[in-house]
Amino acid sequence: MVGSLSPSRAGDFMTCPLLYRFRVIDRLPERPSPAAARGTLVHAVLERLYDLPAGGRTVGAALELLGPQWERLLAAEPELAGLFEDGEAGEADRSEWLGQARRMVERYFTLEDPRRLEPAERELFVETVLDSGLKLRGYIDRVDVAPSGDVRIVDYKTGTAPRADFEARALFQMKFYALVLWRLHGRVPRLLQLMYLGNGEVLRYEPEERDLLATERKVEALWQAIRRAMDSGEWRPRTSRLCDWCDHKERCPEFGGTPPPLPAVPVRRPSPADLEGSAVAAAARERDDL
Repeated sequence: MVGSLSPSRAGDFMTCPLLYRFRVIDRLPERPSPAAARGTLVHAVLERLYDLPAGGRTVGAALELLGPQWERLLAAEPELAGLFEDGEAGEADRSEWLGQARRMVERYFTLEDPRRLEPAERELFVETVLDSGLKLRGYIDRVDVAPSGDVRIVDYKTGTAPRADFEARALFQMKFYALVLWRLHGRVPRLLQLMYLGNGEVLRYEPEERDLLATERKVEALWQAIRRAMDSGEWRPRTSRLCDWCDHKERCPEFGGTPPPLPAVPVRRPSPADLEGSAVAAAARERDDL
């Protein structure tokens, strides 16, 4: 195996190579954000919803899961308690934040009826190794399998649907997952479905084998670019509107900052996919929604 790559880390490098370095090489801490934490909470509710019997998957039952799931997340990630200040102002912010989560959960039920669905998998960890030796890995929100064997990959987004010119970027993550499942099982998934709970839109795409071959070439090229940056030590910043939300803006040369020295002798070379799988990583996936 030559290395490993996840959709989140691939997205980081495409957004900004320096951001990738800060997260994967330097492993710099980042503050939890209300938007990311809300995304994690809504994902947790929708995952647990399917633990209920089909007839019990109602709006009311889903909303009742919000409180317990938030407590579970707080227990796993105590720093999330610092999202809101003490006092009346902080309580008002927390109430509005929970209200937004409630509305997203309610909006989900306008998009599909969970009483009529039995997902084959939820929060499915997948990984495969390409012929080049590159390992691809990640977590899929939901996998549905029809009686015919056709596979649908479903991803929940707590932001709003992107403009048409940004749809290709939004679909990259889904094609990545489709590529992994295709390499694992030899069958191209029938449908990729992105559900935007921020505004109630659904983006559907039917991939073909040529799409997944193109995605494979893209991830291979991304990995080669990452390796070149690792070997040269050159991690160039790339500015965009996402810079306004970046925790590392003060370290970025584009904004007058100075990155810390690269680790001279790291204990081990971090895998680009190392941050997948924790509650913090689940929250990090939601950054694409901002």
